[in-house]
Amino acid sequence: MSALTGTRGLVRLALRRDRVRLPLWVLWLGLIPPSFVSATERLYPTAAEQLQYARTTGNSPTFLALYGPMHDPGLGGIVVQRAGLLSVVIALISALTVIRHTRTEEEAGRRELLGATGTGRAAPLAAALLVAMSACLVSGVLVAAGMIGQGMPAAGSVAFGLQLVIGGWAFAAVAGLAAQLTVGSAAARGLSLTVLGAAFLIRMAADAVDGLSWLGWASPLAWAQRLRPYAGERWWPLALAVAAVVALTWAAGRLAARRDLGAGMLPERLGPADAAPRLAGPFSLAWRLHRRTLYGWLAGFTALGAVYGGLAGGVQDMIGDNPGLREVFTRLGGASGLLDAYFASVMGIMGLIAAAYAVSAALRLRSEEAALHIEPLLATPAGRLRWAASHLTVAAAGSAALLAAGGLATALVHGLATDRLRADLPKVLGAAMAQLPAVWLIAAICVALFGLLPQLTTLSWSAVAAAGLVMAFGAGLDLSQPVRNLSPFTHVPQIGSADFTPAPLIALLVTAAALAALGLAGFRRRDLALG
Repeated sequence: MSALTGTRGLVRLALRRDRVRLPLWVLWLGLIPPSFVSATERLYPTAAEQLQYARTTGNSPTFLALYGPMHDPGLGGIVVQRAGLLSVVIALISALTVIRHTRTEEEAGRRELLGATGTGRAAPLAAALLVAMSACLVSGVLVAAGMIGQGMPAAGSVAFGLQLVIGGWAFAAVAGLAAQLTVGSAAARGLSLTVLGAAFLIRMAADAVDGLSWLGWASPLAWAQRLRPYAGERWWPLALAVAAVVALTWAAGRLAARRDLGAGMLPERLGPADAAPRLAGPFSLAWRLHRRTLYGWLAGFTALGAVYGGLAGGVQDMIGDNPGLREVFTRLGGASGLLDAYFASVMGIMGLIAAAYAVSAALRLRSEEAALHIEPLLATPAGRLRWAASHLTVAAAGSAALLAAGGLATALVHGLATDRLRADLPKVLGAAMAQLPAVWLIAAICVALFGLLPQLTTLSWSAVAAAGLVMAFGAGLDLSQPVRNLSPFTHVPQIGSADFTPAPLIALLVTAAALAALGLAGFRRRDLALG
């Protein structure tokens, strides 16, 4: 029997299981960039205005770091840059899709059942990669067709579509390899997101810091941007990306054929024979399960905050060059001063990333239940609510620590560089911590699903994705206010503004508490569910 036997059937199974979520994200990601064309033409209707934007705002260190390089000073280049975060979104969704259909299935015990049939050892990995990469390709085709339909040059549109495909393919392969190296879906997600975060930070430094452009060759996200859509397309970076995807896929396949089912290639460190007294309780156990992941996220937030703090100095330089940019930042997150609006917007981005951590930590409830780890614990004096509260405490406190670390790093780097530390520290740290109610609300959605509809708990990632789409593309797509209000981050007021009121924060906290209480009440009453 071949190692790939049964791949076609597993592809059909994955498509059936993702028959709702997969078409939704493919259509969203495929149709967003073409809609930027008309929105950009409304903001910058003439070639002279587009050129001014490209020379000032588009080439400022801040925009270069956040969205990527501006290769073409015309309409096409502006659209490509404004869609720069889309590559990160596609990469994230691809990685999560691969892990869902590989390590999560294995962790739930379904992979073992399939292995008892005529299914090869490499078939689950091959099926997951085929599904994720095909979805990326369809999104790229939709982007290219939509841009051509908007009257943009065909060659540049194809390169633009491929730019998005490269990121998705690369991190689908990264996730496939991570699923073989680690034990458990949580560890695989953590490793994949760590690599994605490092690639994004490398891309930011390569684009924004003079003399570091060579660093971009270490990031697949930077490879994709070097196709230069609408700016004299370069096709040879495709070969580099395809070679990397093939190499990662080959390595993942070899490891899948060698490792034991349920194990990972990276050795697990064995603990002591007897547990320490401090582990006598569900809260201590939850901390032990989450702590390594949290340490990695803290390091990432600190690095990201340092980057944002270093870029803040270039924001004020854009005021005289393009006052219209004030409206963009105002619509993203602030209304009183461009620098304050910048801090509000980047803290909003950090809040969204912190929400991803909070959801991943809260999902540990479901993974522990599906893996049957909860039953032995509930046979002890630790009750259901106490066990659930232990993981939720780590998720809530951990997300608060992440925002505090990111806000402190941003304030310290900018404040020390401008001798404004005393003024900036409370403002920036306050803007960071103001995101916490929105973060907890998204985590509470996960808790509600876990308690009431445990089989649909992973749909809580949809809340993170929806908030991210509104935050990243709401202004560019000129979305209506009711649509933007669907994201809890839209309701976060700007700290320090003249019209600041704590009422939205209180409303978010109350809603989060109500959803969490509803989920915990449902969990207390329902039967334990398998994967």
